[in-house]
Amino acid sequence: MTVEIRRDAWGIPHLRATGVRELAHAQGRVTAVDRAWQLEVERHRSQGTSAAFLGAEAVAWDRLARRARLDDTARRCFAALEKNDPETADWIRAYVDGVNEGLAEGARRAPEFTTTGLAPGRWEPWSPLGVWLGTHILFAGFPAKLWREHVVRRLGADAVALFATDGPGTSGSNGWLVSGARTVTGHAVIAGDPHRFIEDPGVYQQIHLACPEFDVVGLAVPGVPGIAHFGHTGTVAWAITNAMADYQDLYRERLRRAPGGPADGSAGTGAGPGGTVEALGPDGAWRAVARHAETVEVAGGEPVEVEVIETERGPVVVGGTDAEETISLRCPPRVTEDLGFSALLPLLRARRVADVDRAFERWAEPVNVVQAADTEGGLLHRVAGRVPVRGEDNRTRVVPAWEAGHEWHGWHEMPYGPVEDGLAVMANQRGPATPLGVEFAPPHRARRIRQLLDGARTWSARDMPAVHMDTRLASAAALLDRLSGLGEDLGPDAVALRDRLLGWDRHMDAGSADAAAYAALRDAVVRRLAAHPALAVLADPPAYPEVFLPWLALTPRVGFALENLLRAQELYGIDRDAVVRAALEEVAARETSRTWGDTHRLAPWRAVPGTSYDEPGLSGDHDCVLCTSAVPGVTDLSARGPAARYVWDLADRDDSLWVVPFGADGVPGSDHHRDQLPLWVAGELAPVCTDWDRLAADGGTTRQNTEDHDD
Repeated sequence: MTVEIRRDAWGIPHLRATGVRELAHAQGRVTAVDRAWQLEVERHRSQGTSAAFLGAEAVAWDRLARRARLDDTARRCFAALEKNDPETADWIRAYVDGVNEGLAEGARRAPEFTTTGLAPGRWEPWSPLGVWLGTHILFAGFPAKLWREHVVRRLGADAVALFATDGPGTSGSNGWLVSGARTVTGHAVIAGDPHRFIEDPGVYQQIHLACPEFDVVGLAVPGVPGIAHFGHTGTVAWAITNAMADYQDLYRERLRRAPGGPADGSAGTGAGPGGTVEALGPDGAWRAVARHAETVEVAGGEPVEVEVIETERGPVVVGGTDAEETISLRCPPRVTEDLGFSALLPLLRARRVADVDRAFERWAEPVNVVQAADTEGGLLHRVAGRVPVRGEDNRTRVVPAWEAGHEWHGWHEMPYGPVEDGLAVMANQRGPATPLGVEFAPPHRARRIRQLLDGARTWSARDMPAVHMDTRLASAAALLDRLSGLGEDLGPDAVALRDRLLGWDRHMDAGSADAAAYAALRDAVVRRLAAHPALAVLADPPAYPEVFLPWLALTPRVGFALENLLRAQELYGIDRDAVVRAALEEVAARETSRTWGDTHRLAPWRAVPGTSYDEPGLSGDHDCVLCTSAVPGVTDLSARGPAARYVWDLADRDDSLWVVPFGADGVPGSDHHRDQLPLWVAGELAPVCTDWDRLAADGGTTRQNTEDHDD
């Protein structure tokens, strides 16, 4: 095959090939060269084998991956794809062949392989599906149901709503569509930023893919072919936000050892050490479960044995044989053997909004809100994915597997949303996906984006970063209102701090000392509320697996629900004014001249900890449009934020803009490993360039290769 590879001034790969399969091979190869370490980490995480080179800290994840059967689900979904959509299956194979061809070169570039002693392995055709599963298994936040169970047990059902807000483990996004009626060009603009845990290398890969059938620029997920979430074909562009839908269920299981069953450890369904195990179903019958043991190898430690059990509901993720509590997980891909990969090629081939709409009919998970526009004026605002039809209890709690009424009965029709006055805004708030979800993000980001967009009648692509970077914190009102109600029985320093905060402009700017003072007060209030005996009963969660603990930690829960807790009519007899007063006195007594950016610093996740950088201070906060999330009461550091920013211009694709937190290259110390970080911090975006002649003429870091392979 003939493939042309060029790189622009930011090292972003631009690939052109003679056919779709050749292009997929080239995408796999260039991704392996640029991101070998990242690819291998994600492959091993999906297999549950990452502790073998990352050590004991990775055991909790590997245990979940094994128990949730991620790799087995990926295999099954790929087998179904081979049967039902052989073209897509073959396209994925070509991508995997490219990854395998490029891994050795990529591993030579990446120092982490030497540091950990990991040798690059071999990707299987289902590995991209496994990477997708591993990336999104916790995306919908099913552990929130464990939290609700904990709250009900300790405080009662009425307390659940007090904590109903965007939790610490949930990923979100901003996205907005501006129709041609509201732009200077008369063509639509789509812009936004996906909010995820910030990883180094980044979770999105800027890339340009071209062949005779299509020419697409967008943000790919390393390890997955094509461009799924954010793309621009020249005539149509699309983007997504998290719909906050609930599509994964947890079932409390009753297990028993089969009476009179074999105890010889023989292989087979339900067999293993200790004999056959059965689960009680809703029809009152006990049925054998699939059960076996797997071993997780641990670098520098002893191997860990994992019991893998699957009932008719799904794989067991909490407890097991002879455990006090056992819970299974039911999720669509395990049920349908479909991950939605059949949408990927149609998206690349899309020319109009109708094509994007049809492609997303094949989407599975995660469930997203899609916004799209084309050069003919077509607009799209819809939900895409697969959400089961079932009882209300399934959506909110852990339900008993042995009771009838908790079965799945088909799939919801995906709703469409409006474009009002030329605008559609989604920021994980209640919107078209409302019937499909339980908890949504507070409306502050969505309201602020619409307010900003309504501030001008027309917009251009280059105006959009001002929206991306807005730092007004509307959720601060709840605490500031409490401050304003305090009497004059305060110390002089506390009075001065109160008056200062009441005059604050409520913008969480990195250089703002007032923002830092507000954050310090918020932290003190959160910690005091979490320590109050009325709420401290939630401090010790049940003995659930470690990987679920972020959803069960009390202080973050109080921090993210602070607005609700301060505004609730009554809060278990807690004198909230007294809490705020004491916190104000505490902070005033130690007030310093630090700014928000002094402590609100970027804290990216790296598979190998200990690689230290002097990460920059950040503007923004959890409920700002610039959503750089601290964890109130725990840390000012930001581990989650915009994993990319994009502006898709339908008037001229080369007037589009984008940026990622670090760079195009995953290799530490390379020219393009962190060259976009200053742009990302400052709110600037790099230009999108898709003109091949301009790429060739740019010089500098551009590169042009012609590769010939027999395939």
